[in-house]
Amino acid sequence: MSVIAFAQLLLPDSPYAMWVRGELEEYLRLPDDGTRVEVIGGEIVASPSPVYLHEGILVDIQDSVAVARAADPAFPWRAIRTVNLDLIEIGEGYIPDMAIVHRDVDAENRAKDVLYVHPGDLELVVEVTSASNVRHDRRPMFGRQVKSTKWNGYARTGIPYYLLVDRDPRQPGITLFGAPNKADGTYEVLKEWKLGEAVRLPEPFDFEISPNAWEPWQS
Repeated sequence: MSVIAFAQLLLPDSPYAMWVRGELEEYLRLPDDGTRVEVIGGEIVASPSPVYLHEGILVDIQDSVAVARAADPAFPWRAIRTVNLDLIEIGEGYIPDMAIVHRDVDAENRAKDVLYVHPGDLELVVEVTSASNVRHDRRPMFGRQVKSTKWNGYARTGIPYYLLVDRDPRQPGITLFGAPNKADGTYEVLKEWKLGEAVRLPEPFDFEISPNAWEPWQS
């Protein structure tokens, strides 16, 4: 059976099935320039490679994890970047900006050299918004065309925490979501910070993220 997706392109299979097999990007003939292809809400979403400040924010978070690890050999968390996340429960495929995983999970996945991680591997996901993807990272807004976002998908598959760094100049801020409701695909807001404030993640993480020039994107 064929599936119509991506600007009415006729696909030989569902977007998710092709994504899992690693065929979707090649079939769409996307440029080899860092473009990311995800399946969100049953739709194909192609995002351009991130800008410098976007990546700088992720480096700050990764550095903060490294500092906490250096200060305490028992610190259990590791930060991983841009891995393929197979949400098999809902038939979607994401590439989160960053994920925090337990060191035991990290060691196991390294040993297996896995192609995909799964929601049960992750304790926290991080997304940093850009003008091109912001509507897919946030919870859905009433009246919008986007029926489901990554916020819903992360909650539906039970990922315990979601940290959203929103660089939208109209409403910049940082939000930690938790207590996922898998049936409804929703999270509760646990804590909020202003963009650029130091972020102290509560237990079970208990480390501080020191921002360096976290600014909204240029409108």
